[in-house]
Amino acid sequence: MAEAPTPGMRITRVFDAPRERVWKEWTEPERFAARFGGTEAEVPVSTVSMDVRPGGSLRATMFAEPGRREIQWTGEYLEVVEHERLVFTISDQPQPDAYELITVVLTDLGDGRTEMFVEQRGGMTPEQYERTKQGWSGFFDRMAEHLAES
Repeated sequence: MAEAPTPGMRITRVFDAPRERVWKEWTEPERFAARFGGTEAEVPVSTVSMDVRPGGSLRATMFAEPGRREIQWTGEYLEVVEHERLVFTISDQPQPDAYELITVVLTDLGDGRTEMFVEQRGGMTPEQYERTKQGWSGFFDRMAEHLAES
């Protein structure tokens, strides 16, 4: 008997930038803060803490529209393969077991291009995952803009 698939979402994007530059968008607080939340939120870089190593923590404060509601993000890095793969938890909930699992895989396509695959799994509803996918897409749009400029 086959198990039902775990709820979640997947996004694949291709960037016109080397894998090392895409990696920095995920692992450097200044870059992450400037893009996380897309255009509908602000993440002050002073609130971002990233200890990018297995067992290291991730923290950020987001001020989201409508009304600049404050969201405290926390997480833990579970797997880190520099320039290739990040696996981490992320949550805006106070319960320690209420988290989402994020997997980011970066593939060098050659010619200075990088494919990024992102998967998020956890306990949200399909509707929540659809909204989450829209949020990540805004983050990735801002990432693509920045990578094209530099």
